[in-house]
Amino acid sequence: MKFRVATILFVIILICLSVGCFTKGFSFFYLLIPFFIWLTLTIFGAFEIRFNYFLKAYHRGNNHSEKIISLTFDDGPTEFTPRILSILEKNNAKATFFCIGRQIEKYPEIFQETYQSGHLIGNHTFHHSSKNGFYSTEKIIYEIVSTNQLIKEKINVTTKIFRPPFGVINPHIAKALNKTKHKVIGWNIRSFDTVINDEKKLLNRITGQIKPSSIILMHDTSDKTANVLEQLFVFLQKENYKVVPLNELLKIDVYEN
Repeated sequence: MKFRVATILFVIILICLSVGCFTKGFSFFYLLIPFFIWLTLTIFGAFEIRFNYFLKAYHRGNNHSEKIISLTFDDGPTEFTPRILSILEKNNAKATFFCIGRQIEKYPEIFQETYQSGHLIGNHTFHHSSKNGFYSTEKIIYEIVSTNQLIKEKINVTTKIFRPPFGVINPHIAKALNKTKHKVIGWNIRSFDTVINDEKKLLNRITGQIKPSSIILMHDTSDKTANVLEQLFVFLQKENYKVVPLNELLKIDVYEN
């Protein structure tokens, strides 16, 4: 996508400058300028999923007039997931859970309860390794496919949605996703609930960014997030926001037919 265009332009500019260096006496220092521009764009594109630098990622719905949002939870299932499910049920809301394969193996009953409660299930790789951004295309495909197979085994559905660990995308990950045909789901509100410990600050960070068709990223990995979720529903009800499933917000199919 944008990465391919930027790379082609970089190569063309580099060739032109190289010719200038040899024929016009340009300083070879000028060759570094397009390189650093390309490198900066590539690094930014890798860590900012909303930039759609390597491939398309859904990060917000298109209906910007209706007060609807979607809640998404990463890194589960965990021992904290049942409380999250209870809060969602209490508020008659459906969310999307991007699950890690090894966590599904650890908490199969909680995973099945999540699906049976009417929530959507997405793929979040098997190991959620901090080295994921350095994996080969083949290794990433394995991480995705093995998780999809486990999901199919446990709840008999094949999910078509994927969220990359840490939101990082690079050429290897993009190539893997082009092969597995998963839709990439990002966000426009990142709670940082794994690093912000103050519940009030966490709630204010989320509520201060909410707008129609937002996708909120949280994690079902702590009581802190559950506490904030309860307060978030109070805010949403006060502001007349409705929580809708991700497939309704984005108008996409989540599972294979």
